[in-house]
Amino acid sequence: MLYRTLKRMIERGQLDGMDSKLDIFFAANRLTQAEYLELTAMLGRLRGDEQTDV
Repeated sequence: MLYRTLKRMIERGQLDGMDSKLDIFFAANRLTQAEYLELTAMLGRLRGDEQTDV
């Protein structure tokens, strides 16, 4: 459920503090590594980051 909520927030452009949120949830084992990597890649693409791989 958390993964879907975060994904929806990223898709809607609610990006303020999202890096920190993803890091904290991953560190607390609330996201799997695959979910974390997918969400950070999505975040990078929306921000236009050069490197989207973690």
